[in-house]
Amino acid sequence: MAVVSRGFGARRRESDPRLPPGQYLTEDFPVLSAGPTPRIDLDEWRFGIRTEAGAEVSWTWDEFQALPIEDVDTDIHCVTRWSKLGTSWRGVSLDTLLDGVQTDAAYAMAHSYGGYTTNIPLDELREGRAWVAFEFDGEPLDPEHGGPARLLVPHLYFWKSAKWVRGLTLMDDDEPGFWEQNGYNMHGDPWTEERYW
Repeated sequence: MAVVSRGFGARRRESDPRLPPGQYLTEDFPVLSAGPTPRIDLDEWRFGIRTEAGAEVSWTWDEFQALPIEDVDTDIHCVTRWSKLGTSWRGVSLDTLLDGVQTDAAYAMAHSYGGYTTNIPLDELREGRAWVAFEFDGEPLDPEHGGPARLLVPHLYFWKSAKWVRGLTLMDDDEPGFWEQNGYNMHGDPWTEERYW
């Protein structure tokens, strides 16, 4: 069952042309989750990528923090119709993480601590379009918002930005993740309102 934070307030789309169709502007950061919030010890945290051929690469928290870190200023859009504009994040680009990974895969499945999954075309994770983020507004990412690290794919609806991310499995064929198996769109573009099947 999804949980929404108290104090959620919104304004209609007409107030800002940066809002995709059907979205409302919020100053809050609503919390929506499909289950309980996992608590991950940084000493135990790992992020890994497994290719379609079975090759694997992974990083500990310290190894991950030693990678090139980027500042990301972006708008985010939730399928439940809220949008938050001008958010600030820090994280590691998927371009950096995929550099040197030999793959011909067309899709990725993101896996989270707690069991959540979501599918994303691999092209949507490249060319400066996606990060594994660990800071929001200059602070470590709160567990309620996916900390210690979450996927950040801001050009797609926010369910594609998997909280508590632990890795990617690269795939030749597209497969539905958690919400996609429960009626959400396989792609999730907010500008074309790809909300549901």
